Amino acid sequence: GPGSATIEALGDKLAARRLAASVGVLSVPGTLEPLPVERPDEVDRILDVAAGIGFPIMVKAAAGGGGRGMRRVDRPEDLPAALAAGSAEAASAFGDGSVYLERVIEPARHVEVQLLGDAEGNVVALGERDCSIQRRHQKLIEEAPAPGLGPDARRELHEMAVTLASAAGLRNAATCEFLFDGERFFFLEVNTRLQVEHGVTELVSGLDIVREQLWLAAGRPLSDEAHAAATRAADPFGHAIEARIAAEDPGRGFTPTPGTVGAWLLPAGPGIRVDTALEAGDRVAPEYDNLIAKLMVHAGSRDAAIDRLARALDELVVTGIQTTVPFDRFVCSEPDFRAGRLSTGYVEEHWDGAARRTNAERVAQLAAGLDAIDRPIGPASAGGPMPSPKAPRRDAGWRRAGLVEGLEGWPR
Repeated sequence: GPGSATIEALGDKLAARRLAASVGVLSVPGTLEPLPVERPDEVDRILDVAAGIGFPIMVKAAAGGGGRGMRRVDRPEDLPAALAAGSAEAASAFGDGSVYLERVIEPARHVEVQLLGDAEGNVVALGERDCSIQRRHQKLIEEAPAPGLGPDARRELHEMAVTLASAAGLRNAATCEFLFDGERFFFLEVNTRLQVEHGVTELVSGLDIVREQLWLAAGRPLSDEAHAAATRAADPFGHAIEARIAAEDPGRGFTPTPGTVGAWLLPAGPGIRVDTALEAGDRVAPEYDNLIAKLMVHAGSRDAAIDRLARALDELVVTGIQTTVPFDRFVCSEPDFRAGRLSTGYVEEHWDGAARRTNAERVAQLAAGLDAIDRPIGPASAGGPMPSPKAPRRDAGWRRAGLVEGLEGWPR
């Protein structure tokens, strides 16, 4: 990965915000120094600073990520408690309780740029990804390129990311994250590592980013393939989407669902890529992250990629644990997602997991009841001959569809 100086400059969110300000890259309005949350006599001053930024406001951890230490605050009277809770969570998760304030930009999209840099000072952008569909500030679905952006907007975004990374002396891989309010890009943070969703950029760029990362770590300059990918980054080939498959119940607030996997059958075919280490019979432990697979698709257009993802999700079979697959299937058929109307509030605005789970359970019960009614009755109980095993079963197609939606989609 990047050297310690780069990680220090970019891995600390406050340091990265100060660096962005120094090179003219617009950041989300907020503070640039850690807040003195341990000093009660500073509360009034912090409230004044927050009022100047504007509510609603976000308390964020200076170190780490993944939503740890983040607290949204809509009213000034709730800020002191949010600061204390956010700082405590950040200290527990990262060993650093430093927090800062940032204005809530809404509605907004989460768009990030994949970067590579070499030891000779060359930094390139390989393209951007839209990661707006999130729960608890953690990503669920990512796609590249970001829908609705034209080549000029992409070039502007890529240049901002490259400017910032160059100022920090980036060597190796990193991701520069932004919020987009429909008019302007606001810098958020830089992740000085390869991210879960790097595969969608690989699919639209044709570049093996992991291979490139290893060469950069060995001291080699950016390859000709990397420069070529950067040249066409504003006009990439086709469209790629990733659905993170996690051991969570989307019908119960995405609650983790550890356990032992039963059946585990993966989709295949043109434009399908699955990254996983899971096998049938493996145990998903509660002590670790519950991501179990990354299902990625690539096609010539966004509509075709969504269709391909829907088909791949229908082919995926996992039993024994509940997964996020029902949510992913919903997204593929939801009109606003199809139209590219995305925001970081998408899940809260569109997904009613409890209602959908209840409906799926009713479908499963109905399908099971119809299956029991339609079973052949043997001569011992009916006094007649056993029906031919080759006789067609009534409603077989309808019942199969009900079982798929009600049982395989929501394992009990």
